[in-house]
Amino acid sequence: MSIRHGLLALLERGPRYGSQLRTEFESRTGSTWPLNVGQVYTTLNRLERDGMVAQGGEDAAGHTLYAITDSGRAELRTWFEKPVDRTSPARDELAIKLAMAVGAPGVDIRDVIQSQRRHTVKAMQDYTRLKARALLAVEGGGARERDDVAWLLVLEQLIFQTEAEARWLDHCESRLIRLSATAAAGSPATGPVGPTAPSAPAVPAVSNTPAGPAGSSAPPAPSALSAPAGPAGPGTPAS
Repeated sequence: MSIRHGLLALLERGPRYGSQLRTEFESRTGSTWPLNVGQVYTTLNRLERDGMVAQGGEDAAGHTLYAITDSGRAELRTWFEKPVDRTSPARDELAIKLAMAVGAPGVDIRDVIQSQRRHTVKAMQDYTRLKARALLAVEGGGARERDDVAWLLVLEQLIFQTEAEARWLDHCESRLIRLSATAAAGSPATGPVGPTAPSAPAVPAVSNTPAGPAGSSAPPAPSALSAPAGPAGPGTPAS
């Protein structure tokens, strides 16, 4: 997450002091990525060192104000125009956990998957309820409309992200079941008489019960397009 560029974007609207920037950043993103004041001032110091912001006096309460420079505006324009790089993805804890769980002694990877699926589905439903509130705020208009629209976009990204994660978990479980069945079919005890076939890759033992509502104690992963949104409103992401 680029706190550096987020602060530059807020400073383009006018000079601000550190705690004011933190409040506006969290308001714009719905506190999804909370900041602390020390983090804000550390980033401001680096931006000042790089010539992208400059101190611009104080406000009536004695707070030091920071203003964006021409170099900072150029950096901000470049950030908006350049696509986010996906060739070096950030480390994903869940992907690492499942990769390490494969073949780990005493670990049932299917239990790990089901536990994560329950958490992911709940998060998806929570985000959808929050989205319904954000939609009401946007439709009602008001002084905070820009922040409400920004928060709505963040929420919809989180909904789509958790929906994709739930689908990936279903895929992982199905993949492990197929590999387990292949390994069992190719073993010498059950395979055809004749030369020994190459051994299949070692995979954790999992049940051959089909994945889904009938074979899993976890609730089926709903689509983010139809996840319950509660009484506040529909849960369908905006087009």
